[in-house]
Amino acid sequence: MPPLLPPKLIKAYQRDQQLLAATDIPIVTITGTSREDLQKFYHPGNLTDDLGVKTTDVIFSRAHFSMALAVATQIWGKKIEPKKAWLVDPTNYVSPQQWLNVEFTEEVGKTIARHDFLKYVKDMVDRFGRNKLPILESITPPLLYLTQHVKKPILSFHIAAGNILAEQGKDVVQVVTDPQVRQEYVKNAARPNIHFCVYDDRTKLEFLEVAASNHVAANPERIIVTGPPIDPRVVAARKHKAAWRSGVLRLCVTTGGLGTNKVEIQKVLEQLLPQLHHHPLQYQVLVYAGTQKDIAEMVEKLAKDHHVSISPDHDVGAKLRLLYHPHILEANELLIRYGFPWADGFITKPSGDMAYDAVAAGCFLLTLKEWGVWEERIREIFEQKDIARRADTGHIVEQLHVLRAAPNGISWIEYAMNHAFNIEKLFLLGAKKIAEVATTKTGTEK
Repeated sequence: MPPLLPPKLIKAYQRDQQLLAATDIPIVTITGTSREDLQKFYHPGNLTDDLGVKTTDVIFSRAHFSMALAVATQIWGKKIEPKKAWLVDPTNYVSPQQWLNVEFTEEVGKTIARHDFLKYVKDMVDRFGRNKLPILESITPPLLYLTQHVKKPILSFHIAAGNILAEQGKDVVQVVTDPQVRQEYVKNAARPNIHFCVYDDRTKLEFLEVAASNHVAANPERIIVTGPPIDPRVVAARKHKAAWRSGVLRLCVTTGGLGTNKVEIQKVLEQLLPQLHHHPLQYQVLVYAGTQKDIAEMVEKLAKDHHVSISPDHDVGAKLRLLYHPHILEANELLIRYGFPWADGFITKPSGDMAYDAVAAGCFLLTLKEWGVWEERIREIFEQKDIARRADTGHIVEQLHVLRAAPNGISWIEYAMNHAFNIEKLFLLGAKKIAEVATTKTGTEK
């Protein structure tokens, strides 16, 4: 039975269960909540709890949302068709008794994202206690309720969800979202009811190595190389671009789902914003604050301090724009609509979602500090392809001046963007290939 939730949310909960059971490709992720969007989809009006207090959303990750949505969008085409695919996140339906665990997880993540020492502590916790985080206990009951009547293989974009479902005997297609394989991924790899979609051949080999070292008999035939899941709208953005040669350079500066790299972003903007007063103009800047209000407020203060106006989202000729929305669905749509089709380059941490998407959109990368080993791998991959360099956050203008220069007729920026335009199809067609795996794999081997 559904937990004690607001009446409108209970109806959404039951409807999500029905749609997931009836769809051709059921998709599950764990990224936070989108309750406001759920109530808009199912029931017009404001969503309130039984005390009349407005429900607020939490967010853990853009990646686990954007990648799942990328595959759903690939399947849907131009409009949402629940019969073709349906996407749910059990975090939306955590019971009131367990809700503190969700808020605690988000708050800890945000705090760690802003302090280097706490990030070090997080890395230690990840090594020894990742599977004991309170959020896992909280999302299990709604996850099992949502998938109760699902008979088809479930496409999972979060390993916690995939492991829970595989252990319940459900057929699962688990997407390994980064070019790094943690122990949690191989936990159930010997089970006959789970397949894995991995980033590339190196990741597949690493998967088999990690499985072997943990005495897990993983079947190589159930580990399929698909490439990363990229929203087809992001891939389409490259079609309307050419590599930068001269003139105004369009830069997108981005944070992650938990507000990561805030200090670095502030340092970069303090150097870039004064440049927006120069004539002729050399830079245009778009800042993606995601769902992080404090980062949006920081950008607004910096803009005021440097006497730069923040223009509307749609003004592609503006000196400075800010993309922010408290809800992940709308924030992600702003980035897809105004960020990827517009930017020449991204100044961002090399995360699975942002770096993959930026390169797929034909952009160069200047990378901020990594959040984990998987992001170090991503940075290395795109550095080796001459698409990315580490951002010199203390001297970003000087670095950009060098990268813009073309002493031999071609600048590094033009060179890097051309490499992004010519990147292997593996980095562009992952969403399509993952959808094909979800369609063709029957799950349990007979």
